[in-house]
Amino acid sequence: MAKVNRNYLKLPGSYLFSDIGKKVRAYEEAHPEAKVIRLGIGDVTQPLCPAVIEALHKATDEMSSKDTFKGYAPDLGYEFLRNVIAEKDFKENGCDISADEIFVSDGAKCDCGNIQEIFSEDNTIAVCDPVYPVYVDSNVMAGRCGDYDDVRGLFSKVIYMPCDASNNFVPEFPEKVPDLIYLCFPNNPTGAVITKDRLQEWVDYANKNHSVILYDAAYEAYISEENVPHSIYECEGARECAIEFRSFSKTAGFTGLRLGFTVIPKDLKVEGVSLWNLWARRHGTKYNGAPYIVQRAGEAVYSEEGRTQVKQQIAYYMENAKLILEGLKAAGYEVHGGVNAPYIWLRTPQGMTSWEFFDYLLTKANVVGTPGVGFGPHGENYFRLTAFGDRDNTIEALSRIKAM
Repeated sequence: MAKVNRNYLKLPGSYLFSDIGKKVRAYEEAHPEAKVIRLGIGDVTQPLCPAVIEALHKATDEMSSKDTFKGYAPDLGYEFLRNVIAEKDFKENGCDISADEIFVSDGAKCDCGNIQEIFSEDNTIAVCDPVYPVYVDSNVMAGRCGDYDDVRGLFSKVIYMPCDASNNFVPEFPEKVPDLIYLCFPNNPTGAVITKDRLQEWVDYANKNHSVILYDAAYEAYISEENVPHSIYECEGARECAIEFRSFSKTAGFTGLRLGFTVIPKDLKVEGVSLWNLWARRHGTKYNGAPYIVQRAGEAVYSEEGRTQVKQQIAYYMENAKLILEGLKAAGYEVHGGVNAPYIWLRTPQGMTSWEFFDYLLTKANVVGTPGVGFGPHGENYFRLTAFGDRDNTIEALSRIKAM
């Protein structure tokens, strides 16, 4: 008799953004006259930049000719992309990362969820609270998190590291040493960043305790301040303890194209076993590679024209973030983030719960955001807005919120 993976039954409800989608659809059906503005899910709204479009067209034309047609991609990704990533993202920033330590994929979300497969089920994990749900949910599916406490909103075997205004949303070292440590900076959902000195302390902690840091740097392109590291490999010793995830989704608007990569240094070993070898085997067995035309589009992001155009798009979104941040502060809200990240993290007014404020914002202003509690118990009484909206819609949403 077939049996299901009962770990899935431990997951509370459905995926956060699925719940939000259901609520919004129900509201729109009941109020067809409402113009709902979505500042909840972190999806981009600006079109792909010209350099990327040109590369896509050229690569598509290549697929029509026998001489230039491409089939399966190499396991790690095409060298033309991995080479330029190694040069522009790492070597130019003083990081010792080579092209053959880069694994091209269809996005950071997939890799962040799949990386746990190369680790033993009895590893303990530590996550920030609030946290991007994929880190916890993927480990629940693997049977690594224990049972869910409905009252506390926590899994019994997960080490939660509280992040709030008192510690600038940067975690302290936990009392119990974890085997795997998930860190995300600039942070989703809080928009917080970590200084290089503080990140170095985490690297030293991991090396001292033989832990592995799983570092999500999907939003590094939005960093504008000094002493905020773009990569964990800017820290001494990170090659021995850290895996880094990157994405083209928010950097270059590839949410619909799907492209990302994971970096695993060959120096990184657990119990004497190379994690590079394990991930290479997993990658080659379960994944057939990002499409050739998409990898060519990714290469174009690093061209002189592409870098300029992408920076302009990022500036557009960060201007949205500035408008939201300053507008909400002027309206009396307690607001965080929005400086080095496209996320604004605000405290709900008048002691409202996150979902109460979600409903209030939807019904009174027809604006959609993300309830902070959906990211963990310490997200309660907080709310996330994104800067990825259209400028006019962002201004209109802000005007509506101020008028509530």
